[in-house]
Amino acid sequence: YLAEAVVTEEMVRCGSGGVSAAFGAHKDLGLLYVANFGSSEQHERWLTPGIEGRLVGALGVTEPDAGSDVAAIKTTAVRDGNDWIINGEKLFITNGAWADFVVVAAKTEGGPDAGHGGITLFVVESGAEGFTQRRMQMLGWRTSQTGDLSFADVRVPDANRLGAQGSGFYAIMQNFAWERLSMALGQVAGAQRTYEAAKEYALERKAFDRPIGKFQVWRHRFADMATRIEAGRALTYGALRRYVDGENPIREVSMAKLYTSEVAFKVADEAVQIHGGYGYMMEFPIQRAWRDSRLGPIGGGTSQIMREIIGKTYGL
Repeated sequence: YLAEAVVTEEMVRCGSGGVSAAFGAHKDLGLLYVANFGSSEQHERWLTPGIEGRLVGALGVTEPDAGSDVAAIKTTAVRDGNDWIINGEKLFITNGAWADFVVVAAKTEGGPDAGHGGITLFVVESGAEGFTQRRMQMLGWRTSQTGDLSFADVRVPDANRLGAQGSGFYAIMQNFAWERLSMALGQVAGAQRTYEAAKEYALERKAFDRPIGKFQVWRHRFADMATRIEAGRALTYGALRRYVDGENPIREVSMAKLYTSEVAFKVADEAVQIHGGYGYMMEFPIQRAWRDSRLGPIGGGTSQIMREIIGKTYGL
């Protein structure tokens, strides 16, 4: 996990939230679910070629009417002999439009209205009859192949079931911590990169015969940004340390995800302001940082959901 953390931080240097997200969804969602919950045969089918770069993976949980409330998903999988028939829709799936395989959460017990105990995971492969993948256009992450997935009587063999029947909800909850921690790592690194770009511009751009970064009003705002980034890094690294030690630091991970996502967008917003009119022009990369960072407080669990989780850990 420490190696994964380093990779996540360094990927941010590519300058594109969409590219970083695509790689992250492949390794931290699609592949990690197969690694943690798949059989040795399933490792050979999807994990090995995924690591080699021959297959792209994704995770399909979110639906039009169910995001953070995983138990509310409506996609169903009905047993038919040695196969399962899947029907439903998934939305906002990173890598969904071009994934070679998607780990799909579906209700197998009690129909769409069953609770969390009725969810099972299946691997659905691209090209399966009735399985449609469509790319979505977004404000940010424009290089990401985020997709809308539909399942119309998609038949998958029981050999594509990932883990025990009814264990899907628990698998998703187990992996949520790493997914959100990975996002926090990326957000801290992204905020740092945006800060560096803004500082470089502020020391080059002159007004009234001196660099704008030398004016007290901006020097103090840079100080605030740097302080918030360091606080986010400390919070995230603390959660990472606990996670690597084998703990389940739900509170600390939720705090890190909440704080860093809001800091990353705040830093990007300040950076646009520092650039003035140029920050609003598509030719300047700072506008991309602003658009890409806006998804942080939404994706992987909204800031509101993070606050709910944190509050509940304090018995509220």
